[in-house]
Amino acid sequence: MHIVKQIGAIPGVIAAGEYAYHGDDFSFEGALTAEFVRIVSIMCRVNTLTAHMQSEILDAAAGQTGLRPVQGWIVQGSRMSFCAVGNYFAMVDNRDGALDEVVRTLRSRVGDLRGEVLPGLYARIGGDVHEALY
Repeated sequence: MHIVKQIGAIPGVIAAGEYAYHGDDFSFEGALTAEFVRIVSIMCRVNTLTAHMQSEILDAAAGQTGLRPVQGWIVQGSRMSFCAVGNYFAMVDNRDGALDEVVRTLRSRVGDLRGEVLPGLYARIGGDVHEALY
């Protein structure tokens, strides 16, 4: 079963999808419009870029923090949460255990992320990928 379908089938998941690190390609399942998911895919790229940049800055300042490579990120609100692992995302109702199950499933299906997506994302916005970010 495709990861997006598997995540979308978990009780409490409002929507799940896959976004591209480059460009506007995305796919999704759930109760969102395609235009909203296009905006979500842009948000995912920006938040992924930010998480990678922040982990690189912390590593440079403190050394070997164990934050790199970034495996994903979560934003939790009062009623719903949003998480991304690799280039997959899920919008989840904050039911007991729903977010845990989503993250567990994503981590088991995506596995450990190797390497860095930061240089490609940074280059996409016109940055010099050889320039130190700190």
